[in-house]
Parts: sequence; C-alpha cells; structure tokens
Amino acid sequence: MIKDNHILLGVTGGIAAYKSVELLRLLKKAGADVHVVMTEAARHFVGRTTFEVLSENPVITDLWKDTGSSVAHIDVASLADGAVIAPATANCIAKLAQGLADDALTTTFLAVTSPILVCPSMNTDMYQNLRVQRNLDLLEQDGLHILDPDEGVLACKTVGAGRLPEPWFILDRITAMLNPKDLKGKRLLISAGPTREAIDPVRYISNHSSGRMGYAVAAAAEKRGGEVTLVSGPVDLAPPPGVGLISVETCDQMARAMLDELPRADIIIKVAAVADYRPVHQEELKIKKTVGQTQMTLSMTENTDILKKIGELKTDQQFLVGFAAETHDLEVHARMKMEKKNLDMIVANMVGGEDSGFQSRTNKVKIFSKDGNFRDVPLMEKTKVADIVLDTILGHLG
Repeated sequence: MIKDNHILLGVTGGIAAYKSVELLRLLKKAGADVHVVMTEAARHFVGRTTFEVLSENPVITDLWKDTGSSVAHIDVASLADGAVIAPATANCIAKLAQGLADDALTTTFLAVTSPILVCPSMNTDMYQNLRVQRNLDLLEQDGLHILDPDEGVLACKTVGAGRLPEPWFILDRITAMLNPKDLKGKRLLISAGPTREAIDPVRYISNHSSGRMGYAVAAAAEKRGGEVTLVSGPVDLAPPPGVGLISVETCDQMARAMLDELPRADIIIKVAAVADYRPVHQEELKIKKTVGQTQMTLSMTENTDILKKIGELKTDQQFLVGFAAETHDLEVHARMKMEKKNLDMIVANMVGGEDSGFQSRTNKVKIFSKDGNFRDVPLMEKTKVADIVLDTILGHLG
C-alpha cells in the first residue's frame, strides 16, 4: 500500500523531528513519492535541504516563497494518497482541531482529503494536559488517525508518555491506514511458531520454525481491518502491531489457548509447527551422562492434534485453514491432511531449501481448497504470501 503512492509528510518543531528523516527514508525505500511540508520551528531542528535531497521534491516551508507553483500547497494536498504529521506538537494539534491555517503546514493539511495520521510528540505533562487530550479527541472524531506516543525517558528528562514511536512503526501504521479494510468485522484466530516439549530443565524437543509466516499472516490481517488473536510459540519476533498476543510454549498450552478462543473466531489459520510427540516423563533435574553411556532411550507419547480437534469442533460458519510443511509428495500429503482434519483450505510448502520454508524470509506455496480449487504461489516475501492467503480465503467467503 506504500509503493507508487503519494505520501505527504508534515514535520513540526519538536526534538523528535530527527526521526522524520528516517521515516522519509523508509517511505522512499518502500517506493512512495513523498512531499514534505515543514513549520518554521521544524527548521530549527532539521534543515530543509535534508528533506529535499531525500525526498527528491521541493519542500514547502513558506506559502509566500516560490516553490514552483503559486498554489504548491494545494497541489501536494490534492496529490496525496495519505498524509502523516510526525512529530505533531501540541501547538500543531490545537490548530488542526480548530481549523486554523496560519502557516504552510496547517494550510496544506486543511486541504488534504486523503487519510491523515497524526503522531503526537511532546513533554509528558503537556501530552496529558486535558486541553491537548480534548484536541486529540476532536481530531479523532473528525476522522483523523491518532498514533499514541511511546513511553520512556524524554529529552526534557521527564519519564512517561510523549516519545515519538520509531519510524518503522509509524510506517507500519501508515500502511495499515491505507489498506482496504476487507476483513473488517471478521475475527481471526492464528497460531504461529514452534512448540517446545521439555525433556528436563535444560533440554527440549522442538523444530526449526521461525514463526515468520504466521506473524506475517497476523500482521496482514490486522492491516486489513481484522480483529486478530495470535497464539504464538517461542519465537524471536516482535508482536505485530494491533494484534492480541497469547504466548505459549508447549502443545498442551497452545491447544488450550486455541480451543478457548475458538468460539469467538470467524477464520482460524493454524500456521504453527506443533510437536507431534512429547516425552512421557519430564525429569525435574538435569539428566547427567554416566560413564560409559553411549545411547539414551527416550519414551514419547502423542500430543493433542490441535488442527484435527478444531476441525471436529468448528461450525459451518467458521473457515479453517491449515499449513503443511512437507519434504516429499507435497500435493498427496496436503490433500490427505485437508480431508482427514476437515479443513476448508490448506497451504503447503516444501521445506529444506534455502529460499523457502523454515527460517527464510521468502516462501513458495501451493494452496488447495476443499472445493477442488488450486493456486500455485511462486517464490516471494512471506509478507506477500500472507496477503495472497488472505485473498484466497476472502474469495471463498465471497
């Protein structure tokens, strides 16, 4: 939703203006055409030339100076597919809430008809001031999107809310703002990552799942307006913004979480790579190697088949999707799993290669549906695969 779009970036006079430079760089990297409008105060923190060089467009700072057009501010406002003010000071927020237009930024943003994201950044006491909060409420009531600031130590040495979120997070929220909300009103239950089954306090049985595919599906669904609950095994990934996260470790814990959430879900997507077996006994103390020992026998017992259980319990109004990681005979095993576990759709991929499957950032999959439809998805980023999976689900739901 960023590539080839026109994004208007407003920068006001706060110490966090330096983060706007990185936000601009990320927007350009994502393929956006970016126009920048600055307040006079913002120029005391970051120079106009920096934004002009990075954006490759003229920067608007003054309505009365030549910027290539007598109505340049109207031109960029009309062109914008989306707009963001980062940072947004208390002064700027107050002007926007009252419809004042006494500088280049406020005048330009009053002419914007596309979605606007406002990112407040200021001293904690200022941010918590009732008048500032009232102005933010007014903007939200008017349809603008407000991004809550982070908490932490601020430049003024106070501790609390007021920090401008990191540029990558702002970019993520711009993307979410511009995404079509074709999953609005849908509740999605998604599982991701591996599970771990303890042998003793220091050893466990697991697999190579990184969780990236499941997290990508959850993030994509949230951006498309879905209400998402993500049940995740242990992974080294940040929770997707806007997603409800339930962290688990074992298969039993994941089963309980999934089954508890099941009645509230419209769409269930089970991406997690769950351990099929667990040790019969979990030792309380570390198993020590004895002198002369060359072999060890580990007795295993079967874990709950979460996907099969959900397939048995789901209603006709719920849509169930499974994932299958295979090393051979992919289509045979995928179709067999879909029928055996009462799935509406299954996404299958071969593991073992460097460019797809576990640990990689890319994937190539085959999507099989209960009605016989088939879709072959070539190698691409897992974030893009996630959207194709959601597109396919919506196609079946009409």
